[in-house]
Amino acid sequence: MHRMFRGLAALATAATAVLALSGSVEAKPADAWAGCPEGAVCIYPQNQNPAVKPTHVFYSYGAHNLRNQLGRHWVLNNQYGGATANLCTGSNGAGCGSPIAAKTGVYADLTPINSIRLNR
Repeated sequence: MHRMFRGLAALATAATAVLALSGSVEAKPADAWAGCPEGAVCIYPQNQNPAVKPTHVFYSYGAHNLRNQLGRHWVLNNQYGGATANLCTGSNGAGCGSPIAAKTGVYADLTPINSIRLNR
């Protein structure tokens, strides 16, 4: 009888260890591209080449006005599902240039750019 209790105790300890280990699953980080989180459009500091750490990260669709962005900057579109972004010379998304496709980027002079627009 004593052996049976020892065996049950060992089984219970092993089962507890398995449950404890299986409960500690780490979350996988989102796929970042040069520090730009997945689903975002990022602007990097002037002349930072290669792009390493963004200064601006945009997630929401629509126009976002920019200020004091002079010279050449990387703009990375790390959105998915075909979402695009445009650099626009006017405020509030007016006067936009060619779309930047999802998972691509441009190294552009942002001096004439006053807004960026994220599109579905």
